[in-house]
Amino acid sequence: MTGLLPVEGFAQLEIPVPNFHETDRFQIHRARCTGTKAFRNSGSTNDWVWVQTGGEANYGALRGHIVARLLALFRIRNILREATAVHRLALLRILDPINGGRFHIPSRHIHVGNRINGRDMRIVSIGAVIGQAKVIPSGRKQWIVNHRIDLRMFNEIY
Repeated sequence: MTGLLPVEGFAQLEIPVPNFHETDRFQIHRARCTGTKAFRNSGSTNDWVWVQTGGEANYGALRGHIVARLLALFRIRNILREATAVHRLALLRILDPINGGRFHIPSRHIHVGNRINGRDMRIVSIGAVIGQAKVIPSGRKQWIVNHRIDLRMFNEIY
């Protein structure tokens, strides 16, 4: 046995998101991730997603959620164990909330930006990816989080 584990890549993650007020019904968010490969004869597509990382006390008004860009989706099989373990993972580039995750007073939105310390890559279980995020570019390496477009996230934040 060489110690190498088989890895399989994917281009789309289907995320079941509970409907607002109907938690027994779900919408499917399809987050696409092509890495550096072209998507439908145009540039690469790496969608923005919400990631649950901590408790409600983390990240100010974001309450434990962070915004990240999907860079890769993959599955690793640990065939070195008797009972083969499968890990479904996502490679993300995470953004930090600006101003501690507090609302920007004039816009009433939360702003996020590239991490200052440069340690912006993270591998998480795909279960931590809880939905698609909507962000709007706002200056150099900053984005406005449009939490009002998704009623479920609007209620999570307010």
